[in-house]
Amino acid sequence: MGVLYSKLHRALFDLDADDIGISLPDHRTGIKARTPGNRLRVHGRRERLEELMGMPWYFGMKDHIHVGELNLVPSSVTYRTVSRRQFNTGSPSRVRRLAKRHNLDIEEARKLLETPASRKIPLPFLQVPSRSTRQRFALFIEHGEVLDHPLNGTFNHYGLSREATIPWF
Repeated sequence: MGVLYSKLHRALFDLDADDIGISLPDHRTGIKARTPGNRLRVHGRRERLEELMGMPWYFGMKDHIHVGELNLVPSSVTYRTVSRRQFNTGSPSRVRRLAKRHNLDIEEARKLLETPASRKIPLPFLQVPSRSTRQRFALFIEHGEVLDHPLNGTFNHYGLSREATIPWF
């Protein structure tokens, strides 16, 4: 799923898309059960999705995935946000930044970040590379509360948004 999602991210970046969102309908949360699931759903206007699917972004994956037809959203659905949630994972780059910002020695900075980094994160995540920095990172994905009505907004190049909702079905 991480490879597929990385390819989708590159396509959304290349399209400069802020109107295409994603959902992971089979995701699971919990420290021992967290998983993004086996389905990645892409949401947007038909014309925009046809433009995305006309690009060769998933071609290296054809033997590993099933691409369904574009479908209308069912008439009675709920809505929710799907967004990135960032945590202090105690990564070496965070340690270096903390040390530099506060004029600390690396070991002091590491000790300061040790406790928050040791907590268990129950959200599903994908290992993805950043298109801008080319560094791999854990993209934790949080599904917001279920709503009765959609909320407008924009999506980032990962298809995520804190304000815009996607249909949940």
